[in-house]
Amino acid sequence: MIFCVFSFNRGRYLENCIGSIEACAPGSPIVIFDDNSTDPETVQVLEKFRAKHRIIQPQRDERSRHHLGGLYGNMQRAFEEHLDADLVCYLQDDTQMVRRLDEDDLAGIEQTFEKAPSLSFVSPCFMKAINFARGAEYSYNTDLNLYFRERSERSAGTYFSALLIMKPKRLKDAGWSFAQSEPANNQQARNQFMPMGYLHSPFAMWLPEVPAYRGKKKTLGLKLAEKKRNCGYYPFALMSESQITDLKGRHESALPIAEDFLHCADHEPPKPWAYNPLTNTGWIKTLNQAEVSLRRLFK
Repeated sequence: MIFCVFSFNRGRYLENCIGSIEACAPGSPIVIFDDNSTDPETVQVLEKFRAKHRIIQPQRDERSRHHLGGLYGNMQRAFEEHLDADLVCYLQDDTQMVRRLDEDDLAGIEQTFEKAPSLSFVSPCFMKAINFARGAEYSYNTDLNLYFRERSERSAGTYFSALLIMKPKRLKDAGWSFAQSEPANNQQARNQFMPMGYLHSPFAMWLPEVPAYRGKKKTLGLKLAEKKRNCGYYPFALMSESQITDLKGRHESALPIAEDFLHCADHEPPKPWAYNPLTNTGWIKTLNQAEVSLRRLFK
């Protein structure tokens, strides 16, 4: 499996993400798609990894569609770079692998794709407890060893997620091209493929309570939200062999919810974890939306 990691101005997080892949999937190819980070710490981390891993950055003076930049432009570039690859996994700098990935895992993923010709994407991640407060429901397909999110009006997560495992040839044959937003990609996947599957035994996850990327011009509301939620750096401890055995051996009725299986390396924020600083911040979220609207008005 080839790992493509998307990066921008989060050096500490990028270093953690790449380190987790090296530890959990040693020998696997890693390609970093960095969106021309300007933060000195991130630049230093990129230089550290340049000797070991391929790093691709958009060229500012090129107008090719391969150099659009931005998350989805870089996802498209990664797709086109690996059309002949068998399995490709997309991760981002504020995510990490949390357990060893062995040959049985890879064989199981391959078998699942073989059994389901209309399956486009599989999520490598644990489920978010916070989604269940919003009414998320999942069913389990025993034959495919996958969970599927029940149909909902949410813009993403049912057919597509930016963190994914795919077979590039399958997408190429369907004429796939990454659109410039998650809702648009979710709709495209809904039109072309069956729903996205969630692994019985996932191996990656977003870090909880991550602040907005360095260099972003933050609204007052966003600054207050990050302070209220105590956003910071909370990397996960890698799962032990006994924890991996328990994860793989459990009954499918026990959903793979991150808070039930993962622990942060040092200390961790209160549960359920959030993955957007503005989650459940009430009037602070309203303040942020008002300031964003004003900025657009006077831009």
